[in-house]
Amino acid sequence: MARLPFVRQPDTLEWFIFNNCMTAPLPRSPHSKVNGLVYFGRLLDKIRLHAGGALPQDYVANLGEAFDLRCVRLLGVEYPAVVERTLQGGSDEEVLEWCCQAGRRPTEEELEVWNDFMRKRGWNDVASARLQERLAEGGFQSRTDIQTFFDFIDLDEGRL
Repeated sequence: MARLPFVRQPDTLEWFIFNNCMTAPLPRSPHSKVNGLVYFGRLLDKIRLHAGGALPQDYVANLGEAFDLRCVRLLGVEYPAVVERTLQGGSDEEVLEWCCQAGRRPTEEELEVWNDFMRKRGWNDVASARLQERLAEGGFQSRTDIQTFFDFIDLDEGRL
């Protein structure tokens, strides 16, 4: 079913841009899920924004690295292939399905482990020191409620 041109659906890049038109568009929250997979929608948002020249410059150096790289490894595909497929068009779900067919489909247990690992990254693990550095760099060192990288990203992008 086709979407009406002025209907904005929550938790999509279009909705985020529409509701934040006074600021530069940013990728959606890493907490957002596509077919049960956290972070994947954010990965696609960054690809699309970069292709459109709208991704903030400080995001560009890490494209395909860090969490992006972990995500494509989980799916068994290469980042450049995901970029190519994403830019061919289609919904987030269609691109994820392509990844699962071209690479591998994580089991329900693997999705649970992935989601929990990613949501907790920076909390009492080897990335904790780096999270504290990032908080200090952003002037957020007093925000003791921010204990994971997902929460830091949401804070840094104005969602918290």
